[in-house]
Amino acid sequence: QVRLVESGGGLVQTGGSLRLSCAASGLRFDRANMAWYRQAPGEQREMVANIAVDTVRNYKNPVKGRYTIYRDNTRSTIYLKMNSLQAEDTAVYYCIANFQSRNYWGQGTQVTVSS
Repeated sequence: QVRLVESGGGLVQTGGSLRLSCAASGLRFDRANMAWYRQAPGEQREMVANIAVDTVRNYKNPVKGRYTIYRDNTRSTIYLKMNSLQAEDTAVYYCIANFQSRNYWGQGTQVTVSS
């Protein structure tokens, strides 16, 4: 059974930083494309950043230069380092794994940015 567990969310002031983690189990992690999505209140879920098996990365425009996604295959974990956080970054952040043509989601972790 595939399981994704996010952690690292919390309350931070504008301009602050957080690092999210997503620990995966039940799959060949080194063969899974991974991504972070987020969903703000009243908004649709959107992709924030993804990292492929070959470590190629893509970012949504508003987070380019502020967020960094990376993976540690030895720990079956991906991370999202978020700097210069703004109020608009407030959302529930979800980890997603694409493995053998299926998508698996974590339960999400709340990030709240206050002024």
